[in-house]
Amino acid sequence: MTAAPTPRPHAGPAPARQRVLAQTAFEARAILRNGEQLLVTVVVPVLALVGLVQVDALDVDTGRLSRIDFFAPGILALAVMTSSFTSQAIASAFDRRNGVLRLLSTTPLGRGGLLAGKVLGVLVVEVVQIAVIGLTAVLLGWRPDPAGVALALVAVVLGTAAFTSLALLVAGTLRAEAVLAVANLALLLLAVAGGVVVPAERLPGALQHLAVLLPSGALGEAMRGALQQGSLPAWSVVVLVGWAAALGWGAARLFRWH
Repeated sequence: MTAAPTPRPHAGPAPARQRVLAQTAFEARAILRNGEQLLVTVVVPVLALVGLVQVDALDVDTGRLSRIDFFAPGILALAVMTSSFTSQAIASAFDRRNGVLRLLSTTPLGRGGLLAGKVLGVLVVEVVQIAVIGLTAVLLGWRPDPAGVALALVAVVLGTAAFTSLALLVAGTLRAEAVLAVANLALLLLAVAGGVVVPAERLPGALQHLAVLLPSGALGEAMRGALQQGSLPAWSVVVLVGWAAALGWGAARLFRWH
């Protein structure tokens, strides 16, 4: 008679870092393989950049800058908003409605690991966005200030923190269908009148003063300051840090997992 094999002890969950990296890869693939999200995060910003630069019918005072040098920083800021806010809010809202967030939060990944994976996944998507939009802009003649490239990355990180916090706050408190409408409407309003593509000083009336207080206006000004002048506006940094802290606190307090 052959003795039954001794069961091997369970290896246990993978290390926390490995779990977060696996979730990061999953989140990034989910966005980049989704045709609708790819359209919003990459294709639309590229088309907007080409249209603003090539269509002469749109008369815009660019100062002494070429059209591509004037518009490219704002389009990069808009791309950051699409991936960290609109895309993330909609995806998280439907994951919450379908019970995915509740199930994942009970696994060894945990709530903290799940949120960390989502934020890092957004940063991976933004690397792809910046590479595609930046290459398109260079082919159109863009020549950013070399001294401001590193500063622009700081602005991207701050803007990602603010808009990802906003996305989680919206996704964790509203119904999925409402999030779909709110996220798309907010992106449209911020793109047109939020100081992200066009500098706040070019907006009409009170919008000039309002835009510099919004995270969209602060991100747009930070990207223009870095890539056009090689410096990061201090006020824009203060506004982005303030929004990231306030929205992050709100999301931590109000987010519902189911």
